[in-house]
Amino acid sequence: MTSSQAWPWLPPLPSDRPLVRLGFISKLQTGFTVHGGRDLDGDVVTRPYLRVANVQAGQVSLDDITEISVPREMANRSTLRAGDVLMTEGGDLDKLGRGTVWQDEIPGCLHQNHVFAIRPDSSKLNANYLAWVTQSLHGRCYFESTGSRTTNLASTNSSKIMSFPIPLPDLDLQKRIADFLDSECYRLNRLTEALHRQIELLDSREDSVLHELTSLSNTSVTRIKHVVRRLTSGPRGWGELISDFGVPFIRITNIPRRGIALSLDDLAYANSPAGPERERTRTRAGDVLVSITADIGSVGIIDTHTTNGNVSQHVCLLRVDESICHPRWLAYAIKAPAVNRALKMISYGGTKVGLGLSEIAEAIIPLPSLTTQDRQIKLIDEALAWNESLRDQLTKKATLISERKQALITAAVTGQVDVTTARG
Repeated sequence: MTSSQAWPWLPPLPSDRPLVRLGFISKLQTGFTVHGGRDLDGDVVTRPYLRVANVQAGQVSLDDITEISVPREMANRSTLRAGDVLMTEGGDLDKLGRGTVWQDEIPGCLHQNHVFAIRPDSSKLNANYLAWVTQSLHGRCYFESTGSRTTNLASTNSSKIMSFPIPLPDLDLQKRIADFLDSECYRLNRLTEALHRQIELLDSREDSVLHELTSLSNTSVTRIKHVVRRLTSGPRGWGELISDFGVPFIRITNIPRRGIALSLDDLAYANSPAGPERERTRTRAGDVLVSITADIGSVGIIDTHTTNGNVSQHVCLLRVDESICHPRWLAYAIKAPAVNRALKMISYGGTKVGLGLSEIAEAIIPLPSLTTQDRQIKLIDEALAWNESLRDQLTKKATLISERKQALITAAVTGQVDVTTARG
């Protein structure tokens, strides 16, 4: 295969790297099938083995390794060797076909049938080079275009893997390319890790801001039930009423993990039937919502986009008495570490994780004067807005580094950069 015309995403390749199908320069080993009813009489061995969860993009996760007993002959056919390139049969589409080199981290380790072991012909193909090719734009486009897709997952098979066309320079150049990418991508990965650590610190800063600005000295406290006019949760079974039209139907997925602004990316609508249940949970601007099952203690507040809707049975709706408490103050007070952690601890006290309405009603919050509430709310709003602005900047930088990394990988394996002279 000498032309890249069949693969429109590939740039013109130098004459020193023809396209060669992977099956011509490697073998594919399939793993064993996990079968609880297998006959284990005779010559049986117990070995550790890799599952799909252990094979990740660019690395192998060995935190949770399981052992299995299989006939020795089957183990011999499914034993990994140093230099095997691991690929998973299925998973997220953007991770399909990403190769990871097995360095014999666990001698004698097996692999199940949903993990393929590609064994390169060492006289023609460098394993590390192959792994980098799978992460290039060419690799991503090939596996994403040939993968079979379902609603949430994608899959490939041995035939598609063995048909993967590899730009194949000589072994010496393959090694130089792999060494160059090892060095440069290590540096880029370190930068990305540093950015992610900074992003994680912003979560801690949000907790600190809420703690500092809601924990006021010489301030009275009260129970939530004393500052609300209504405390209820959504009606059961209304999830079946979701449709393309109707009124906003707020679920846990709409309640943010950071801040208190509802997420509208996946806002559902429901044909809510008229009657007492509709009126009991009809939303108004300023209603405070609290997650009472998953993501216990997440808090949001109804705005103009979500008024006149309803909430699901997993959401607590609090209608504040605004003569004594500002809705945003109540939301921030519940979100603050002291109250939030107390609610989470209560939720784990029974046999089922979840908060009861009575437990929310009895939670204690600080209640300064309305004037003080307004002042503190403004300070919190400004601090959290700064947080989100910085988070957006750091996230964009991480995205740019990821794009730079893939561009560099693609340029190296397709000959657009001379790795003998390139510098970081």
